[in-house]
Amino acid sequence: MIFEPWQRAGILAAVNYLRDQSRAGAGDPRAEALYHGLLEVLEPGRRASRLQRESAQAAKAAAVAGRERRGSTDRRAGIDRRRRDSEPAGIGWSGPERRSGRDRRAGRDRRSAS
Repeated sequence: MIFEPWQRAGILAAVNYLRDQSRAGAGDPRAEALYHGLLEVLEPGRRASRLQRESAQAAKAAAVAGRERRGSTDRRAGIDRRRRDSEPAGIGWSGPERRSGRDRRAGRDRRSAS
């Protein structure tokens, strides 16, 4: 983005004012954010490097979180599936049969076009 000299001068004046305010000990996070935002307007390369840095940090955090999640919940942990599936209904995870006799479609071939 190309600025006219008077526009650039105004932005620089605002940047200098905000920098002086933050150095004076105001510690206002809003002023700090405005200061960095105005610098990014003047120098687009600064914004690109910030976005790249934030993206790299997010990817690193996601990789660490994915590794932790994968390690803590191993799919083979807990009850053995073969043992669980061999338990009678009502004792294991499946619970009692929920369908009644008429819902089971017994005695009728479902593949026929009747």
